[in-house]
Amino acid sequence: MTETATPRRASRITSEVDFDRDGKQVGFLRLPHSVHRSAYGWIPIPVACIRNGTGPRVLLMAGNHGDEYEGQIAFARLLRELEAKDVRGTIIFLTSANYPAANAGTRTSPIDDGNLNRSFPGDPDGGPTAQIAWYIENVLLPQVDYVLDLHSGGSSLMYVPSANCQRSADAQRMDRSLALLKAFAAPMSYVTDAAQGGDQTLTAAARRQGVIHLGTELAGGGTLTIAALRAAEQGVRRVLKLIGALAESVPTQPAPETRVLQVRGPTYFVYAPDAGFFEPLVELGDEVAAGQRAGLIHFHDTPWREPSVAVFQRGGVVMCKRMPCRTERGDCLFHLGAPFEA
Repeated sequence: MTETATPRRASRITSEVDFDRDGKQVGFLRLPHSVHRSAYGWIPIPVACIRNGTGPRVLLMAGNHGDEYEGQIAFARLLRELEAKDVRGTIIFLTSANYPAANAGTRTSPIDDGNLNRSFPGDPDGGPTAQIAWYIENVLLPQVDYVLDLHSGGSSLMYVPSANCQRSADAQRMDRSLALLKAFAAPMSYVTDAAQGGDQTLTAAARRQGVIHLGTELAGGGTLTIAALRAAEQGVRRVLKLIGALAESVPTQPAPETRVLQVRGPTYFVYAPDAGFFEPLVELGDEVAAGQRAGLIHFHDTPWREPSVAVFQRGGVVMCKRMPCRTERGDCLFHLGAPFEA
């Protein structure tokens, strides 16, 4: 008689931290990784949990992309500062979620070229990035009510420091998300119809698990700015205080005004029409009109040719621009925001 194999649905990743235990714990998620130099090794993904009885349950996640640093530093600093007495409920810290990428300082994992934010819902039997995604969606997210997912523009993009959420037909959920945006109080905030990566993102994973997701795009360019780091540190504290996850004794800064915008569809984005050297014609924060020239692509290999012109398809405010000059056809050069409409 032939035995039928049952698909495996349990994660191979194990945690040194007990998420059900009160107190402050730190350790690693152990992702088994058998390679030539280490037959029985595991990849150490830093994890921590601060739990103090019942209350809001929050996942603080950064390092979804390894070349985005503000969130990784802000969450690590908050972890060092908080003790169990400062928390109401549970805060889980996953500060360098795609640890191989974070360790290499790259958007994707050097092990399997995996982009964690294009890997959900993941696969417990897949490669390292797929296993991390599956663990986050099926083990961590079901334990929380909120996830704060801190990104920046990475190596290729620079943003006006911004927080973001996804539009929801559920009025109560939408109101709650807008309240979180205003509490985070980045210089700009924006509401998207859908994440760039569709149903493969952490945003989509949170929606599938019924978890409220708040994201950010905090500067970028493969570097760290003082302003973006401060926005992250202060914004996270205000959000945690708003939802009741921090004790009243934990200090927070008053929330400044944030400009709430929306990003709805492909017309908000400008892509390189050709390969060459990118010359931007506008700067972050500029107001632009439909049909306005956005940038030029110069042909270094045939310098006698006139440059190719990229134009804005619609009006709005420039929230994001490409940083590297060397550009290929299809690279994102800019994206815009427009005034938010409920």
